[in-house]
Amino acid sequence: LSADLETSARQLLKFLAVIDRNRALYQGPVLDRAIYRYKNYWLPLLAKNSEPAGLGCPLVVPLDCEWIWHIHRLNPKRYKTDCEELYGRILDHSNVESTTQRTSLNQMNEVWTRMFLDEPFEVEISNPMTERDAVSKPDSLKSTDYDLVSAIKRQSTFFYQVSRPHMSNNIFLKEAIARYKGFLHLIKRNKEMSIKRFCVPTYDIDLIWHAHQLHSAFYCKDTTAICGEVLDHDDTDSDRSEGMKLRVGFMETSKRWEELYGLRYWKAGAMYRGSAPSPLTVDAHPFEKTQKSEILANKSHNIIQLPKQMLIEASSKFLGL
Repeated sequence: LSADLETSARQLLKFLAVIDRNRALYQGPVLDRAIYRYKNYWLPLLAKNSEPAGLGCPLVVPLDCEWIWHIHRLNPKRYKTDCEELYGRILDHSNVESTTQRTSLNQMNEVWTRMFLDEPFEVEISNPMTERDAVSKPDSLKSTDYDLVSAIKRQSTFFYQVSRPHMSNNIFLKEAIARYKGFLHLIKRNKEMSIKRFCVPTYDIDLIWHAHQLHSAFYCKDTTAICGEVLDHDDTDSDRSEGMKLRVGFMETSKRWEELYGLRYWKAGAMYRGSAPSPLTVDAHPFEKTQKSEILANKSHNIIQLPKQMLIEASSKFLGL
C-alpha cells in the first residue's frame, strides 16, 4: 500500500480525541457553520493552493473544516466524484497539515486572510457566543449535496470504539495493518469467486481502513489495483441485533477469514465495546449558579445551622483524638 498507515493511524487517533473534546462539532449550529466553511472556504482554497510550489509552505486546515473533510473522505467514491465534478481532480492532503500539529499557522493565516477577508481562519468552537451566532448561510458556490450531517452522526461514536491505549501500540498497529491487507485480499477473493458478501471489519482493521481513506488519491489507486474498483466504505448500518445485515455480515466475514487464512477473525481489544456513554453536560457558568444557590439557602428558614463546636467535637471523635 502506498501510504504510511501506521503514522496515519496515530495521527487519526490524536485528531479524533481533539474532536471529541469539541463536541459542538457533532451536531447543531456550530456543525452547520463548519459544513458551510468547508464547502465555501476550505475546498476552494485547497483546490487553488494544493501544489507545494504554490505557497512555499504546507496548507493548514482549520479544525472545524478538517472534521468535515475527514467525514467527506470516509465516503471515498462520493468524495472522488464530488472533487472531479467540482475541481476536475481528487483533492488530496499531500501538502496539508492538521491544525492539531500547530505548525505553519502564521503563514496559513496570511493565506486565508488574503482570500477571505471577512471570515476568520479559526473559530472559537467551545464559545457559547459562537454557537448562538453560527447561523447557516446558503452556499455561495456550487458544492456537494452529500448529507454530511447524517454522515457525522454515524461517525460520532467511532472514536469511543478505538479510544483505548493499546490502539496506538506499535505491535498492535503493525498487526492491524497486516489484518487490513488480509481484509482487502478477502474482498478481492470474494469478487473473483463471485461471492457477494457484506464484509464487516473489526475495529483494528477499521481504524487502518479509515486512515487509508484519508489519503484519497492513494486509496483510490491502491483499492482499484487490488479490488478492481475504488472500494466503498458503507457505514450506514448500525443495527447489531440477530439476523440484521451487520450481524450476518460479521459472521460471514469471520467464516471466510478462517477458511482463507486458517486463523480466528475475532481479536481481543478490537471488538465492539458497546454503546458510547452519554457525554457529561458541562455548565458554562458553574460559579454563578453556586452563588445563587447560596443566596437562596441563606434565605431559607428550614435549614438547621449546626454550631461550629459540634462539628469540631464530631471530627475529633472520628479521628480518635
